[in-house]
Amino acid sequence: MSETKTGGADLIASLAANRVAIEGVSPEIDGGRFPAKVVAGEPVLIEADIFGDGHDTIDAVLLFRPAGTDAGWTEQPMEFFENDRWQTRVTFPENRMYEFTFLAWRDLFGQWRKEIAKKHAAGLNIDLELEEGRLQLDGARKSERATQADIGKLSELLNAFDALQGAPERLALLSSDVVFDLMKRAAGRINLSRTKTFPIFADRKTAAFSAWYELFPRSQSGDIHRHGTFDDVIKRLPYVRDLGFDVLYFTPIHPIGKTNRKGRNNSLTAGPDEPGSPYAIGSADGGHDALHPELGTFEDFERLVGAARDHGLEIAIDFAIQCSPDHPWIKQHPEWFDWRPDGSIKFAENPPKKYEDIVNVHFYREALPSIWHTLRDIVLFWAEKGVKIFRVDNPHTKPFPFWEWMIGEVRAKHPDAIFLAEAFTRPKLMKRLAKVGFNQSYSYFTWRNVKWEIEEYLTELTTEECRWYMRPNFFANTPDINPRYLQTSGRPGFQTRLVLAATLGGNYGIYNGFEISEAQAVPGKEEYLNSEKYEIRTWDMDQPDNIQWDIRFVNHLRRENPALQDFTNLKFYQCWNDNILYYGKKTEDLSSFLLFHVCLDPHNEQGADFEVPLWEFGLPDDGSVEVEDMVTRHRFTWHGKYQHIHLNPHAKPYAVWRLIAPESKS
Repeated sequence: MSETKTGGADLIASLAANRVAIEGVSPEIDGGRFPAKVVAGEPVLIEADIFGDGHDTIDAVLLFRPAGTDAGWTEQPMEFFENDRWQTRVTFPENRMYEFTFLAWRDLFGQWRKEIAKKHAAGLNIDLELEEGRLQLDGARKSERATQADIGKLSELLNAFDALQGAPERLALLSSDVVFDLMKRAAGRINLSRTKTFPIFADRKTAAFSAWYELFPRSQSGDIHRHGTFDDVIKRLPYVRDLGFDVLYFTPIHPIGKTNRKGRNNSLTAGPDEPGSPYAIGSADGGHDALHPELGTFEDFERLVGAARDHGLEIAIDFAIQCSPDHPWIKQHPEWFDWRPDGSIKFAENPPKKYEDIVNVHFYREALPSIWHTLRDIVLFWAEKGVKIFRVDNPHTKPFPFWEWMIGEVRAKHPDAIFLAEAFTRPKLMKRLAKVGFNQSYSYFTWRNVKWEIEEYLTELTTEECRWYMRPNFFANTPDINPRYLQTSGRPGFQTRLVLAATLGGNYGIYNGFEISEAQAVPGKEEYLNSEKYEIRTWDMDQPDNIQWDIRFVNHLRRENPALQDFTNLKFYQCWNDNILYYGKKTEDLSSFLLFHVCLDPHNEQGADFEVPLWEFGLPDDGSVEVEDMVTRHRFTWHGKYQHIHLNPHAKPYAVWRLIAPESKS
């Protein structure tokens, strides 16, 4: 046989081996280039379009196993859903990377069972078909899939078949559910087709569901003339815990450079006692693996991490790669930095903004691979200190390949590490960062204020492909962002944005001062006047009109209601007023079902008719459902589909309702 003919035969054999089509896999990110993200221990729906030529009966299973191991595959049956769509729910048990694939085949016994039933019902002679069924059982005895127990049962069935004389009796025997299940287990899989493997990462729960509180450790002394310490932060832990947060996030805690140190309100000239920006990392006291001396020692930090853990809090720190001009790396590794023609170092800038107090490293040329290794080791260093959550400053200005490699390296040792991408940039860039490994992402939520744009943006995040890899963290404010909405809204606006952030998102956060409606701005800018980035502040969080009650309320609501622990189950409902956002979240079994009305107008009272989603319970438009007002804990009944809501933002700009399923009175 010629080489050409041999090649042709091999190609035909290869194509013929995959007779069943398997396509439309979900989740599948860029053809399997990147892993989808799920939560360990929680079921996830995996789907694919699976079909064959003609009208043959098809069967399929999902196989999954821990990635990078020789572990055997776990097999899980798939079920036909509709229109050649098959699905199954899988629970990945551990916090690690997995891989999955699909098997599909022509189910000859299943096809035989359907066809003979039709022929018998039509009164046709089925003696020959019965013999074909018998041969299939006999063939299954010789299948590699059949266990000794299966072979024994098949032999018993064949003997029983031979002992029967009538076609109806023989048909009843072979078409029974017992025989069907046995053949499903033991029979060979004909025209077995298989897909490539797809990666999927099972995160720990905190990656998908967390509430962050951000503060500057140096401002926790209660005295603007005394630099705060880690012990001062320990004293603040009960406050943060009682508000209901589970992640306490610090801005950088490293030594701060003196060269070009920024003064109050980002002044280019700092006084001798001004602390400078903590983002100007590095001095004679050390760099990214050192602590600012005035905060305390590593022993103090270890005590803080332990105390936070005792309070049910995890510490998150800033991973900001930029350096002060005084950073030790500049002398140790000048090849990591950019230098101007006159021999001076190039400062960071984002025209027209300039950052005279910091310089950036670069990641290629002579810096590759040493800077990559060093930055990875910095993260591993802090992980060994008990920090597993990192908010990464401006990751979109660093190479994608670096993040993919570095996060993979860290994850290999610490699969529970969580990285939050602080990237307010172009949409595709933000999504790429999520694909390469970031567990959480900042988003445009901060600038989505009116009803149509909130609905449009959240629909994108919860229904499009990005729902499988991008987990937004809805920070309502940050030290860098004083949103214009909050600058003019007063207390009602802070309540509104709190409820939206905490109940629309699985992850959300606030920067301290939010609870007292802090919003004094640099005129014309989304920046805080007297920004804590450039000076030590003191805070009185108990001043009148604080919104601590609202914060405790929403955080308790999140913990106690499973419906709020899923991001993608969000659904907007009809409410006839563009100043009132109306949405709900529910579990599949309807045991947890919450509705929210939020007034987007912080100045004026608003009212509207709205639809009660009776159809979610299978109830008619004139049906009734029991309701609990989660703010007052008062119970009552809504009769009929149409109801009315009235919200006064100066009293309470939101309403939260728990719908109680008709069969449940809990």
